[in-house]
Amino acid sequence: MTDSVLFDRLPGQNGKAIGVATLNRPQALNGLNLEMCQLLFKQFQEWAQDSSIAMIVLHGAGEKALCAGGDLHSLYASMQKNQGGSAWNNEYAREFFDVEYRLDYLIHTFPKPILCWGDGIVMGGGVGLFNGASHRVVTDTTRFAMPEISIGLFPDVGGTWMLSHLPAGIGHFLALSGAQINASDCLFLGLAEAYLPRVHFDALLQALQATNWSDDRAVCDSSVHQILRRLADGARPDSGPLEQNYAMLRDVCASREFERITQALQQWQGSADPWLSRAAQTFAKGAPGSARLSFELLERVHHLSLADVFRLEYIVSLQCGVQGDFQEGIRALLIDKDKQPRWNPASLEQADARWVERFFVPAWPAETTHPLADL
Repeated sequence: MTDSVLFDRLPGQNGKAIGVATLNRPQALNGLNLEMCQLLFKQFQEWAQDSSIAMIVLHGAGEKALCAGGDLHSLYASMQKNQGGSAWNNEYAREFFDVEYRLDYLIHTFPKPILCWGDGIVMGGGVGLFNGASHRVVTDTTRFAMPEISIGLFPDVGGTWMLSHLPAGIGHFLALSGAQINASDCLFLGLAEAYLPRVHFDALLQALQATNWSDDRAVCDSSVHQILRRLADGARPDSGPLEQNYAMLRDVCASREFERITQALQQWQGSADPWLSRAAQTFAKGAPGSARLSFELLERVHHLSLADVFRLEYIVSLQCGVQGDFQEGIRALLIDKDKQPRWNPASLEQADARWVERFFVPAWPAETTHPLADL
């Protein structure tokens, strides 16, 4: 069996080295499973304490994806096994979300530069890895999205925190539509720091190895930034579809009115703009419950700390494992592949503000502290 994550140390200058972590499941678009999260978390903790490691590079094997999401097949199996049980009874989901969220939080708070190479598909769990890196690099093939509405979930892995801090309304649009954006839009929204054509990856590693590293974090950050600027040599992709529709999206979605946003999305199905039409069609086919849940989460998390956001997402993720739509969404997309999910609730009207409150109830016994209390 091939290792699901590969780790390497590239020799650098001043007795330093660059830690390289490669997600190594290209046949599965580098989808994150529990083992991968555990391996990454353990190695990143070790590298954080290793004074010889100057920085980390995180990327995906193959030419299609950094990471297309989480291991939905294993989560589906765990929900099937826990049929009729409480959310807390699903031990696999408890551990998976615990380790994944801890890993994402560690990346956000890492004491050294982390450069994440966002080549190809960056979605779901991949966004969780990418979003916390200090140096997020997009390429000419980047496809970035949080499409959880299509599987009855919500933008987790810190996704609600990310989306809630975008310009007013844009996060709501991306959460409800699952719209894909490219490198240019990632730069426009501040979701990435740099753009490089994918053919520059080897040159990037060589430049990092040739850098005179310091023990000063600010100096190291500056060194990485300068390398990225030099390699880019002024290159920047053409404006993306979100930027082109930005004024209209802000006008409609910044109202933060659920009904107004959802009505607009329904109308945009007939748009002459293929990107906007596709986003609207994804919304129309998605879970009404996920739309309401995502909207409500973005309203709640904006003023929370990052740690509190992960703690809230953990509560909601466990509840999603027993509320029906998450399991049904995976079934329709990946198991039976009929693409005919039977959503419950079946309409936006049924998925009202009162209905959604069930997802915010902690699943664990009253005497148990929050599993992520120590973040």
